[in-house]
Amino acid sequence: MSAVFLDSNVILLHLLDNHPELSPRATAFLERVEAGDLRVEVTNTVIFEVVFTLERSFHQPKAAIRDVLLQLLDLPGITLPGKRLVRSALNEYVALNVSYADAYHAVVMRERGIKQVATFDRHFDRFPDIERITP
Repeated sequence: MSAVFLDSNVILLHLLDNHPELSPRATAFLERVEAGDLRVEVTNTVIFEVVFTLERSFHQPKAAIRDVLLQLLDLPGITLPGKRLVRSALNEYVALNVSYADAYHAVVMRERGIKQVATFDRHFDRFPDIERITP
């Protein structure tokens, strides 16, 4: 079975259930993924877009965003390169109350053995193992 690329709007319509026609279709599609009838692939940018949209446009709490995305990523029919990194980033996004982007960058830094970040963003001070240096 070949994979289908899953765009963020399908995930968002499913999670938000805010469109009378498209939300049920999105949910039915993801139910097929859950049942193993479909295999889909997503990228980190899809996850970024879903997190950003849920947080900024729909004012969803970080913990709720993390929880629904972790459940979604656990579906056997979903392939995401670097899924382990995304899981870690979602957990740090909540635990340290930082942006998802910063959490993801910190996780990638650790994965690559990088201990310093050049930034003016003070949120990186919340990561105990990362030293923020200002240019």
